[in-house]
Amino acid sequence: MARVLITGGTGLVGTAVKNLLLQKGYEVVLLTRSTVSKVGYAHWDINAGTIDATAIAGADYIIHLAGAGVADKRWSVARKQEILDSRTKSSALLVKALQETPNKVKAVISASAIGWYGPDNTNGDNNNIASQGFVETDPSYSDFLGTTCAAWEASIEPVTSLGLQKRLVCLRTGIVLSKQGGALKEFLKPLAVRMAAVLGNGKQMISWIDVRDLAKMFVYAIEHENLSGSYNAVAPSPVSNKTLTKTLASVLYGKFYITTYVPSFILKIMLGEMSIEVLKSTTVSAQKIQDAGFVFDYPEITKSLSSLDL
Repeated sequence: MARVLITGGTGLVGTAVKNLLLQKGYEVVLLTRSTVSKVGYAHWDINAGTIDATAIAGADYIIHLAGAGVADKRWSVARKQEILDSRTKSSALLVKALQETPNKVKAVISASAIGWYGPDNTNGDNNNIASQGFVETDPSYSDFLGTTCAAWEASIEPVTSLGLQKRLVCLRTGIVLSKQGGALKEFLKPLAVRMAAVLGNGKQMISWIDVRDLAKMFVYAIEHENLSGSYNAVAPSPVSNKTLTKTLASVLYGKFYITTYVPSFILKIMLGEMSIEVLKSTTVSAQKIQDAGFVFDYPEITKSLSSLDL
């Protein structure tokens, strides 16, 4: 089988992608700063601008997931710069290595995010129809996450030109649901005392994806040469914050929980600028990836949450 080189392979999504590739018989190599791994590993250092050339030379595909966690820390000026640099500098290092090292890489599958899009606008003046959701041709938004995602995708785009001519797929990932961590971990905290904590008014739409479908989509992008460009990696059924919260509570406790609301001003005090994203409604369309033949195993929120063995 082909050899897949993964950046960011020890994170939540990277671990799921790695495990699925191994199940399907692929050889997997992780680009990492450490040597602790159950699979092959190769060294790189983004800040030093160094990378193991033999890893590039031996790879058939690259899955690029590296990037500091957006919600891991409060957004200070320094943290925002770190979020941006961890994505653009790692992409630039990969592009440089592919330019300078003879290789057989057929495609690069890169993470991106639905932070590319702004808030829903049902008035239609930002090319978003509420029933359809944002599509891949919609422009990036002008806020921090929008400009970060635009720079992220632009930083990996040179693999398609400058003599490289690689197939590039960017998966704009929604809120990832996994029992291993991520956003779902935060939703579960108040439920430890049977409190379903709805954020703000709870009407904001969440475009989500089950981690198992996301891993499957990365592998699908490797295996289907007709895929190129950007695709929204979201389930076809976005839900409101209130629906997600109450569905999760129902899966865990049936009817035996209490619904409470966390006011917007409290979230702004607790999270600072990041509260904008928590309260933002973003409805994103999955139609393009479905038209490309991808079939979701977990298209509905109840099916996803019920099968996560929480």
